[in-house]
Amino acid sequence: MKNEYMLQVLETVKRRNAAEPEFVQAVTEVFESLEPVIDARPDFVEAGILERIVEPERMVTFRVPWVDDSGKVQVNRGFRVQFNSAIGPYKGGIRLHPSVYSGIIKFLGFEQVFKNSLTSLPMGGGKGGSDFDPKGKSDREIMAFCQSFIAELYRHIGANCDVPAGDIGVGAREIGYMFGYYKKLTGQFEGVLTGKGIPYGGSLARTEATGFGVCYFADEMFKANGKSFAGSTVVISGSGNVAIYACQKATALGGKVVAMSDSNGYVYDPEGIDLAAIKDIKEVRRARIKEYVNYRPNAKYTEGCSGIWTIPCDVALPCATQNEINEESAKALVKNGCWAVVEGANMPSTPEAIATYQSNGLLFGPAKAANAGGVSVSGLEMTQNSMRLSWTFEEVDERLHGIMKNIFKACDDAARTYGMEGNYQAGANIAGFLKVAEAMKAQGCV
Repeated sequence: MKNEYMLQVLETVKRRNAAEPEFVQAVTEVFESLEPVIDARPDFVEAGILERIVEPERMVTFRVPWVDDSGKVQVNRGFRVQFNSAIGPYKGGIRLHPSVYSGIIKFLGFEQVFKNSLTSLPMGGGKGGSDFDPKGKSDREIMAFCQSFIAELYRHIGANCDVPAGDIGVGAREIGYMFGYYKKLTGQFEGVLTGKGIPYGGSLARTEATGFGVCYFADEMFKANGKSFAGSTVVISGSGNVAIYACQKATALGGKVVAMSDSNGYVYDPEGIDLAAIKDIKEVRRARIKEYVNYRPNAKYTEGCSGIWTIPCDVALPCATQNEINEESAKALVKNGCWAVVEGANMPSTPEAIATYQSNGLLFGPAKAANAGGVSVSGLEMTQNSMRLSWTFEEVDERLHGIMKNIFKACDDAARTYGMEGNYQAGANIAGFLKVAEAMKAQGCV
């Protein structure tokens, strides 16, 4: 990056957020794509778009006290960042994981601004979470935490202000507890949270949306480059919601998924992953993936996660967490013949890994485009709530498929327009940025 103005803004970001490397990484990655746009648009410089877009409009930090099953008081820290509302109410998930701190929440919120813009739906960017770890907790403890969390957060959210959803550690159970307590506190039954259960305003296909969306985006990218899932070997990291439904859709499109993982290790099944077994382990019994070998004795379980990327494959779908593929893992993928990486998690590839993909000609589907299926269907859930309607699974899935097709087209067109044909990372950043920047400029200095 040579643009002096952009370098100055980036230096300010680094200075102000020196203890938040994930956020600095996310901003740097976007800025590196935007240089030709800023060079061509002095009006964005005059309006201070970059200086404003890297600062959250609001960030709330609060304590979350709750009582565990032994009667002991526990205290966690809660966060909500309302990053940008230029194109709609803040929208973004809630993450419950011990790694959560302000830098994680800000990086996720910043990414969400561009991801939501790409969907073409009227949604701004936000994110929330806590360092609470739901693993090993009873349903009563989960409920106690969720009610305490929403007892503070409810003051800052609303159907036309900020609409949270699920993320790592937050599924239908957690959303249900949060929604129920929000309704009790406010006396309002409104579409304030998405990912709700079907009986109380949820959308069909929301559970499948992110995983399906990853594969819909990948399929469009493959078609544009003369490739296909058909006959390909696929490795997927993670075994949560995104990974499970990416596995289901990749298989339906003709791929053979041979490996999945969790935070302890990974399983390799050369005959193809038995998705019913994974669903039973993860969705029904909430157990660890090492139990997969009890269902499929010919499969192999290995402790540790990074080794999954040494398994030969054609297509890699990282669907676990941020920075899970480093340069070494990326080189292993290249060495073993991988020709595409499509991101299902948020920022799962380090900058060095992405450089490795691009220098070796791999097709690369960046997270802010490829994993936008979840927030797309969350947006469709908001629409259904506002209209007091419920669409069929097929109707929602068709809309999701159309949105993911349009996202790929927007990335492809933006990359071509700015002389970076085939660089879908740059295309996603540019297409997402332009819509938000134009809206910010039109609304003045706010």
